[in-house]
Amino acid sequence: MLSNRVTLLLITAIAPALWGTTYLVTTEFLPPGRPLLAGVLRALPAGIILIALTRRLPRGSWWWRAFVLGGLNIGAFFALLFVAAYRLPGGVAATVGALQPLLVAVLASGLLAEKLTRRTVLTALAGVFGVSLLVLKADARLDAWGIAAALGGAVVMATGVVLSKRWTSPAPMLATTGWQLVAGGLLLVPVALLVEGAPPASFTGANLAGYAYLTIIGSALAYGLWFRGLRALSPTDLTFLGLLSPVVATALGWLALDQGLTPAQVIGGLIVLAALVFAQTKKKPAPPTSTPVPAPVPVSAGRN
Repeated sequence: MLSNRVTLLLITAIAPALWGTTYLVTTEFLPPGRPLLAGVLRALPAGIILIALTRRLPRGSWWWRAFVLGGLNIGAFFALLFVAAYRLPGGVAATVGALQPLLVAVLASGLLAEKLTRRTVLTALAGVFGVSLLVLKADARLDAWGIAAALGGAVVMATGVVLSKRWTSPAPMLATTGWQLVAGGLLLVPVALLVEGAPPASFTGANLAGYAYLTIIGSALAYGLWFRGLRALSPTDLTFLGLLSPVVATALGWLALDQGLTPAQVIGGLIVLAALVFAQTKKKPAPPTSTPVPAPVPVSAGRN
């Protein structure tokens, strides 16, 4: 029913809305210059919590599938996001990342035999345009490696979403989510140690609160809702919800950090929300044309 679908979309949309709070939490609560450590502490503890709750470990082919999906959705995505964040302004990285719905639609057409429609392509491009108005600054500098990393992050996340739909796990959804978080976190550990070195000797109370929020709310809850939605929705419909993240991040910057909000940003936010809603509005199929049934030929009364 339509009401059930709307409820599912609203619940799933909580995940990207929560991810939109990451910037605020990172800048206000976490130690500076440690994004990979934040990625590890977001993923590993959250995954362990979910596995402990479900008491399920992978079996058979799901050992390597969990590492593939965790590497794409968590490990490689966080690492590439880190490179993009350091080499690009946030607005440029967010605009490139907004290509993800289009990438998912293309991949889903090849791997899941979903139809790639002009409606989907145009809506995805409108989303990119809206995000660019929302977060892109006129003086933003471009860096080839940063652009490549941001695009790579969008590609690996899009691939992970489509493969997560293609490989349906027989285990409970929370268990599968936990496997991916643990696998992605483990893959991030050596990268974090190599790039950032050993973790700080101590953390402040604000640091611990920020990490706890990202672990429990930003990962365990958000990814649980995200993959729950993926089991019921098409990956293309799901990934359009991700456009909420820059909208929430911009709104929080305006409300909590006294960041200015220009008319162009307001227009961009409205375009993003319109694209998001339009993407979830399915076009009704045309009713089947009824073939007229010929009237029966009356039988003559005098016929033998």
